[in-house]
Amino acid sequence: MNMSDAKTFVANAPSWLDLSSTDPARSRDFYGKLFGWKIEVGGPETRGYGMAKTGDKFVAGIGPNQDPNAPSAWMIYIGTRDVDALAKKVEAAGGKVVAPPMKVMESGRMVVFQDPVGAYFAAWEPNQMNGFDVTSAANSFGWGELNARGIDKATAFYTKVFGWSQKTSDMGDANPPYTEFKHEGQSILGAMEMNPMVPQEVPSYWMAYFTVADVDKAHGKATDLGAREMMEPQEFPGGRFSILSDPQGAVFGLLKMETPR
Repeated sequence: MNMSDAKTFVANAPSWLDLSSTDPARSRDFYGKLFGWKIEVGGPETRGYGMAKTGDKFVAGIGPNQDPNAPSAWMIYIGTRDVDALAKKVEAAGGKVVAPPMKVMESGRMVVFQDPVGAYFAAWEPNQMNGFDVTSAANSFGWGELNARGIDKATAFYTKVFGWSQKTSDMGDANPPYTEFKHEGQSILGAMEMNPMVPQEVPSYWMAYFTVADVDKAHGKATDLGAREMMEPQEFPGGRFSILSDPQGAVFGLLKMETPR
């Protein structure tokens, strides 16, 4: 994954992510301190939704939960030119439309889905806003990963809906194989079978990783700010990562890719 300004919109690839939080003010404070984000909340029409910037580039959104009973969670958006056509495709492939296509001011249109194994994801059709201004740079979206209960069913769904190809690697040591979804030859997202140790009541979910300059340092800072360690910083083939749960309970990862030799 190349560090790149993502000014140009790419359909069928990640285009945005946002956090629905049980306490958006606290979430803004936490991520603002952790990643150095400047987060601006617009007027009443934004309904408390804040846009996070690193420098002058938009990287993510933080807003209040629409459903007061829902937990705090990050949502990954896939870019599309037509949310209505995509909604039909998702349903035909066995997914569900959770929140029907809706207009977001003049920015664009969005829709929220649930895939056949239970994971939520969204799609974004741009108008005035394409989505991310930057990805894979420090303190921006670095990778998305599906933890699935029934990986084969999940990968069949996403390849059918978005036309992604897939590359599966054996991870050895009794670890589940790892699938990379590819779009136009680029690896864009990952997926794997949920660890059997995870309690049964945890549904399939997509997780967002943020690129950081130093995983161990950022991980320590996150726990100092009140996050809970889910997985300590460790190596993987390609870099270093860790997983945390923020003070409002949303799970996210930290990631530093090795520069290709």
